[in-house]
Amino acid sequence: MPASAPEAKLGASLRNRHVTMIAIGGIIGAGLFVGSSTAIANTGPAVVISYFLAGLLILLIMRMLGEMAASWPGTRAFTDFIRIGLGDRGGFVSGWLYWYFWVVVVAVEAIAGAVILKQWLPFEVWQIGIALLGIMTVANLFSARSYGEFEFWLSSMKVAAILLFIALASLYAVGVTTPVDRALTNLTAHGGFAPAGLGTVLATVTTVIFALCGAEIATIAAAEAMEPERTIARLTASVAVRILLFYMLSIGLIVAIVPWTQIIPGYSPFATALDHIGIPYAATIMNVVVLVAVLSCLNSGLYVTSRILFTLAARGDAPRWLVAVNGRRVPVRATLIASLFGYVALAASFLSPELVFSFLVNASGAIMLIIYVMVAVAHIRMRRHLQRTAPERLTARMWLFPWLSYITIAGMLAVLAAMLLYPDLRVQLLASLLVAGLVYGAARLKHPATSGSLPLLHGPLPSC
Repeated sequence: MPASAPEAKLGASLRNRHVTMIAIGGIIGAGLFVGSSTAIANTGPAVVISYFLAGLLILLIMRMLGEMAASWPGTRAFTDFIRIGLGDRGGFVSGWLYWYFWVVVVAVEAIAGAVILKQWLPFEVWQIGIALLGIMTVANLFSARSYGEFEFWLSSMKVAAILLFIALASLYAVGVTTPVDRALTNLTAHGGFAPAGLGTVLATVTTVIFALCGAEIATIAAAEAMEPERTIARLTASVAVRILLFYMLSIGLIVAIVPWTQIIPGYSPFATALDHIGIPYAATIMNVVVLVAVLSCLNSGLYVTSRILFTLAARGDAPRWLVAVNGRRVPVRATLIASLFGYVALAASFLSPELVFSFLVNASGAIMLIIYVMVAVAHIRMRRHLQRTAPERLTARMWLFPWLSYITIAGMLAVLAAMLLYPDLRVQLLASLLVAGLVYGAARLKHPATSGSLPLLHGPLPSC
């Protein structure tokens, strides 16, 4: 029987290795293995600068989350940091926007996995997509420890694939497996390092930054870790650094050993590089790797949507019956509801791909940047409050405060503003702002008395 709402608590069975791989699993997916092809084709070798700038913004956000986690023990989901800094209305908006973002991700990843499996299975894409979503739902209904173990191995396979690629590509690039040194040739040939100009390098940040979103999952999963506060504070920046290195090293090696003009948008640049090196069955190998990456992201997406819905319910921003957990401390109701909406989005992709599903995807395009801006603003307010009232709680400080915090906000706003310059990105921004506006309207109805006086800064939130 589910526990009653007031007593419902999540389990505490995840180890640090689980939380680390859950965070990595949510960020390393098809966006790296396939989506990077478009960025390379548009920007050339200088795309590594685009990834560095985008990754730097994400790293700074994660550092802010690390400071808030260390300063506010007992608060775990990162949307609750926004609630503390910006009030209940901010918590409502960030929580529901984050839930919406990952529901769409679940549907997109289910479709991506189904398209790959369609090559080998005699079923339709929609049938395979439903089956994948069902399998991952069942996996999420077991204990958090079982889910964490499953995700640990999926993410480990992705990391192993990236490390193996980096090793093979590095040997080729420096001439160990080739008769000549190739390390710098392709970085400056074919039009130079930045053939499309520095403007394109900066513009590409607006697209690649979305592939790097997801490291904040560590703060969600850490709520079920054995030492949640230490886990969050330790992992927030380190996970972001590792992911940034994975992206920059692998992308940098690709443009070093393959002429960027040979990269085809929509086709894995990793497969192109492996073909160039001379690895047999490169396309098949990358299809398997991408499939593992997609399943991992799908698994993480279902986990996140259920836990953020559980948190919203615990704060009174979703129906209270969603707070219930079973004997294994799994929020079964929240998981099933999250899965249900995943099926709805999946159905929309086949019944109305050009209208409903297109809007769902476009409307999620800028959501994470909006949430990250809220994180940064909440961090500044919380930091100033603690400096005045309890400076001893600032044990893991944001670097060069407040200037780096302001620079982070300016960088995020610059990316959002730059989206207006490109028709496809403009549609995503406007649709995302529409959804954010609707959620904000609902927040005003739910919390009409919320002010900007930091009402929650004087004590911890009630425990989940």
